[in-house]
Order: sequence, then structure tokens, then C-alpha cells
Amino acid sequence: MAMDTASQTAQWHELAQQLRVDSIRATTAAGSGHPTSSMSAADLAAVLLASHLRYDFKHPENPNNDHLILSKGHAAPLLYSMYKAAGAVTDDELLSLRKLGSKFEGHPTPDLPWVDVATGSLGQGLPIGVGIALAGQRLDKRPYRVWVIMGDSEMAEGSVWEAMGRASDEKLGNLIAIADINRLGQRGPTALQWHTEIYAARAEAFGWRAIVVDGHNLDEIEAAYQQAEQGGDRPTMIIAKTKKGSGASLVEDKENWHGKALSKDQAADAIKELGGERHLIVTPPAPPTVDGAPKPAAGKLELPTWELGKKVATRQAFGDALKALGAARPEVVAIDAEVGNSTFTETFDHAFPNRFFQTYIAEQQMVATAVGMSVRHYVPFAATFAAFLSRAYDFIRMSAISQANIRLCGSHAGVSIGEDGPSQMALEDLAMMRAIGGSTVLYPCDANQTAQLVATMADLKGVVYMRTTRAATTVVYGPDETFPVGGSKVLRSSASDAVTLVAAGITIPEALAAADELATAGIAARVIDLYSVKPVDVATLSAAASETGGIVVVEDHWSEGGVGSAVLEGLASAGKPLPKVTLLGVTKLPGSGTPTELIDACGISARHIVEAAKALVK
Repeated sequence: MAMDTASQTAQWHELAQQLRVDSIRATTAAGSGHPTSSMSAADLAAVLLASHLRYDFKHPENPNNDHLILSKGHAAPLLYSMYKAAGAVTDDELLSLRKLGSKFEGHPTPDLPWVDVATGSLGQGLPIGVGIALAGQRLDKRPYRVWVIMGDSEMAEGSVWEAMGRASDEKLGNLIAIADINRLGQRGPTALQWHTEIYAARAEAFGWRAIVVDGHNLDEIEAAYQQAEQGGDRPTMIIAKTKKGSGASLVEDKENWHGKALSKDQAADAIKELGGERHLIVTPPAPPTVDGAPKPAAGKLELPTWELGKKVATRQAFGDALKALGAARPEVVAIDAEVGNSTFTETFDHAFPNRFFQTYIAEQQMVATAVGMSVRHYVPFAATFAAFLSRAYDFIRMSAISQANIRLCGSHAGVSIGEDGPSQMALEDLAMMRAIGGSTVLYPCDANQTAQLVATMADLKGVVYMRTTRAATTVVYGPDETFPVGGSKVLRSSASDAVTLVAAGITIPEALAAADELATAGIAARVIDLYSVKPVDVATLSAAASETGGIVVVEDHWSEGGVGSAVLEGLASAGKPLPKVTLLGVTKLPGSGTPTELIDACGISARHIVEAAKALVK
């Protein structure tokens, strides 16, 4: 039933006060949390929930639902209070905030079906929103909008401006950012405080439409939302001047209240000042009932193959396999950070330009786009030089907390890249990817192995990382070989093996050459290709430890955290006495040189492996 403007404004006011009260109640019950950050955005949230967020809370899987990302994730009490106001959660559930076992955690995670991504590491909501908006505009072709509630402090993060640039370049009129400019950060005033004109100028400079409002004037908020919904081909930023702790005189616009719950007595006084408890239920607008783009039929996967003995770079095999995967799986998408001619994602681009996304030199945005695509159930592969993934590490870390399914490929890893020097040599990527919760880390040594693992990656959950090599390497596996995750391949083995050589990727040729040289000296060496760095093949390693005199691990990576660490941790988990183990990795800062020179200078060439093996055997 339609209501007049005054009645509607009164409803918004009551709802906003309820959101404030419930944010106080939940945090006071928890004894911790962020009530004041929640209260500043309550008016913005009330108008959005009641009148603009087209969302069916009973069916969060509805493909036409709008998407709401609370980028200022510490204001989770506000979000959960919105869920209660929508009838999606009970009051008891709301008051379980921050308690062990509760899904209502201190910052939102997708354990709740209405949460797309985990937030709390600031500056990530808008970049991920760009990914979701791109999916809606270019792939789904559905009319959903992406709403991102941001804090003013997080606008100091460079990732926000990566997203701002990409959103305007992509003409994402379906993306609406709501900036809660409440002036106060964690330790005091923000850099720009209430200078909303500066925020507006910056947004306009990045090609956005900026709308400045009083964030506590409900009618101004309504008008801004209506204007934003006519997005056209420009994203919109609503810049709302608010007061932290709005509505409760004890905390309103007061410093030193960030992240502090009110005591029971303080809460009682604040709730009374806000008009008392309310238990309103509102029904948000229904999502549109329209069909999206038809889904193309899946095809048969026909992976490329290469002849034994041929020299092919695994980065090229990655691109060729990704193209084949894209032909068979219409949900596969590729994302590049302006190095597609080196990572070979350009092969996919040439075949499927509508499913290829360019973020340019913005690795944080690249990973965020992948996470956004994952939200919309696409299968994203994002690739760049392995060294530059370190710039996006926090996004990768948060994607695991978001339970996102993303596939990352890092090329040009290790000293084997040669003359470009140490700034381009990823020597820590295996360590950082292994440290991600639930991750899978793969390191193929030849083209056929790479192609098989690319196909496997498509169906793996969580963060999946493949390390590829710049140089061409000899094909050692036939096209019919299989490579299960968590497995390894024994390339040389005999009953008289006196030592085991464990390698992966670029060091496989060195290990094979070392085994040949050791054989001439009468020392039989087992060679294990540890292509699955995580999870690691404990059974094969344990057998080698028992059956041979010791293990030499060789890797083009810092000695800490990579293949050697994976081997030692795997052996330790077997619960048996540890064998003699020698780790050969990069131990000093490399410089420029040819790949052959650097591999030898860093102590990971065949001759160093031979020396280490002989020392172990003695």
C-alpha cells in the first residue's frame, strides 16, 4: 500500500532508530564491537533496506537480487540489525554477536547466506563490487545493482582508487557506493574529516557521478538513491556527511569510542534517548522478474598435447590449456593485469573476448575481480607475474575467508627468469600461497602436466595457485599421464636407490641431470617430481625416506617456506623419525645473469645437487 511522503519518512526514521538500538544491544551483549560505526550509517541503511535494496531474503540465491557489500565490515552490527529488520534472523540470533559458535561474527563472512564476501580488511568491498558489477553487466546481463557501504577511513587505501578507475572505465552504472563520512577513524579524525567537497571532487575526477548529502536527512538520502538508480553508464558515489554514534549524546561525534561497546547502564540510557526498543519488520522491494543471458552449452574438453622431448614453456601451456578449458566450460573467465602476452592469457582473450577482463597494472583489482566473479558462480582464472601477486596478498588472504573459489597463476618465478634481476623474481610466492588457509599450490614442470593441472584447477575449491616458468622446458610426460592433487611422480626409481632428489618445476631438469651424473659414480638416485606442493604427497615422501639414505630438495625459491618446507612438514606429519634432509634453495639476493648462470650461482644446479647427494650418501 502506497504511503504519503511524511509517513514514509516516519517509517524510515523508526527503522533507523531500531538499527541504532539493535547495534547497541548486540555489542553490549557481546561486550565488544563497533556500535558507533554502525550508528553513523543507520539512516543510510534504513532507506536502502526499506525502499531500494531489491532483495528476496527467503531466496538469497535469486540471480536478480541486488548485492549489498558492507565494506566497512567492522559495522557488522548494523548489517545484522538490517537482517533482523528484514525478518531474516531472530533477536536471539542478533544478540549472539561475537560469541563462539555464532555465525554472527565480529566481521561478516559468507557463513551467512546473505553475505557475498568477507569484509573487515578495509578497502576491499568496492574492488569486489566492481567484479560483481562487471559480471552483471557483461556476463549475467541481469538488472541487479551492487551497493557498497564504505567508511571514510578506508578511502585512504590505494585499492579503492584502483576500483574507482576501473569502474568508470568499464561504465558500471550498476555500481553504487555509499560513503559514510563520519569524520572519526580509529585513533582520531580522518585526513579529510567532513570535507565532503574534496571527496566529491576526487570521485568526479575518476569519472564517477558524486552526490553529496546530509547522511541523517532521510529525504535527501531517498533523492540520492533515486538519482543513483538512473545510473546510465557512470557509477555513482553518494557522499554522506554523518556523525559517528549518531543519536546517542554520550558517543555522538566523540573521540575514543571506536570499537568500544557501551556498558549496560550506558546502553540503557542511549536506548532510552533513541526511543526504546523496536521490532519492526520491513519487506524490501522485490527483485525484478527477468531472465538473464542464456547460458551456452558446455562442450567436450580437448586439452592441447605436446610430444615428448619438445621444449615448451609452462606459461604458454597454461594459456593454451585455458583456451581449451574455456571452449568446454562457458563459465570460465580470465583476468589479466596487463601482462597477458607474457602469461599467455591473451590466448584466451583472442578466443573469448567477452569473457576476458583487463584490470591493467592493478593486481589488487585483478584478484578482487576474480572474487566478484566467484560470487556470481563463474570460474575465474587470474594471472600475472608471480612477484606481483605479493601486492595483492591481503586480497588473496581475504578471498579464503570469503570462501571464494579463485584460480591464480604466477609466471616468471625464480632466478631462472634471468637478466631481469631480483625485482622480477618471485622467490616467496610458494610460501605465501601455502600459508593461505585451504589453498592448493601446484608447480608443473612440463607442458602436458600443466594442461592437465589447469583442467583440474577448474573444479577445485578455495584459492588455487599455479606457478609457471618463463623458460621453455623439455616435455617429460606423455599426454595421457594424470596428476592428481596431493600426488607426485617418481621419475627415477630402483631397489638400490641410495638417495632421493625432490624437485618441482624448473629444477626437475637439474634433478634428472644430477641423477644421471650420480649414476656414473655408482650412486642410484630416486627422483620425485613434487608438482603438488600443497597438499603434499606424504606417502611417497615417507616411502623414499624409509627406502633411501636421505633426501635432497632443490627449488628455485627462498629456502624458507617453499618445496623444502612442504617436504619437511609432510615428513613430520607421518609420525616417523626424520631422515637426513638437505635443502637447496636460494639463500642470497640474486642479481642479473643468464638463467643457467643464476641457477648455478644460487646453488640449485645439477652439480650442486650431485655434491649434496654425495655428502648425504657418505
